[in-house]
Amino acid sequence: MSGISPFPLSKQPPLILVADDDKTMRVLLRKAMEQEGYRVVEVNDGQQCLDAYDTIKPDIVLLDAVMPVMDGFTCCKQLLKIARNNLMSALASFDTDSALGNTVISKLWERTPILMITCLDDEDSVNRAFEAGAMDYITKPIHWAVLRQRLRRLLQQAQVYKQLEAANQALQHIANVDGLTGLANRRRFDDYLNTQWINLAQEEAPLSLILCDIDFFKFYNDKYGHPAGDVCLQKVGAVLSHTAQKNHDLVARYGGEEFAVIMPHTHAFGAVHVAAAMQAGVRNLQITHAGSQVSQHVTLSMGVATVVPTWESSPSDLIVTADKALYQAKAEGRNRIILK
Repeated sequence: MSGISPFPLSKQPPLILVADDDKTMRVLLRKAMEQEGYRVVEVNDGQQCLDAYDTIKPDIVLLDAVMPVMDGFTCCKQLLKIARNNLMSALASFDTDSALGNTVISKLWERTPILMITCLDDEDSVNRAFEAGAMDYITKPIHWAVLRQRLRRLLQQAQVYKQLEAANQALQHIANVDGLTGLANRRRFDDYLNTQWINLAQEEAPLSLILCDIDFFKFYNDKYGHPAGDVCLQKVGAVLSHTAQKNHDLVARYGGEEFAVIMPHTHAFGAVHVAAAMQAGVRNLQITHAGSQVSQHVTLSMGVATVVPTWESSPSDLIVTADKALYQAKAEGRNRIILK
């Protein structure tokens, strides 16, 4: 760890939130921390600490255990609750199981460490501090060299967790995103559809699916070449993504020239409306397609299916129905929308 600086490159020095009702102690802590190059924000009690925490987003919290209004142990638990709520809000648009959610919450908390500073040094108080969520503990009178080293260690750990999380997010992106279009890939499509199926079965709410093909795309590739075909896929994907109506709608590259749109809480009428808007958006791109037998420009055939999920049915039933609608759209001449 000695080779890792707690001062990330191109960023401001770490911000430390100090909560202590003793003004003299706060002054001493500020002076000591500023001498180390840290930025410092002071508060008088636990409630002020909670108010400041969500606003300034500190890199570490120095928390006195014995304070008026709200003691450090209670404040520590409340800080953990704030971190949990913030994370759940951030994850609201993603499907995840509870085990993964708890793991990420733990990592988030480790990246916002709390160091308890107090005159209490009995075993019960130490246990209470760690049970409340503190990552370290130091007693008064403060041994300043020890405090500096523990701060540095906690900040280094926090930096490592951030780097690991960034790497994990990059891997998740690679695993779930289509490299050509930037849309969700088939794996992400399957995961999201399964999760929404379970959620909507509980709510007894509708789920719609749009499957669509670029008409005569093989002829497009044959005439204009695969690089041009890739650009066409990117442009069509961008239109579909831009036209999706809700934050929880998922647009995915289903395979080859086929795209899919998962639309939770959407009835058939709404799904057809969105499909028509997507079809019009692609038509407005005016991408020349001399190999098409239905238009001079790139067009879409689209199949739409809507169902209220139940525990007796499965997501594959919805896919089969939408696929049949897409097949019918092709059989009836392409460049059209069929609802099943």
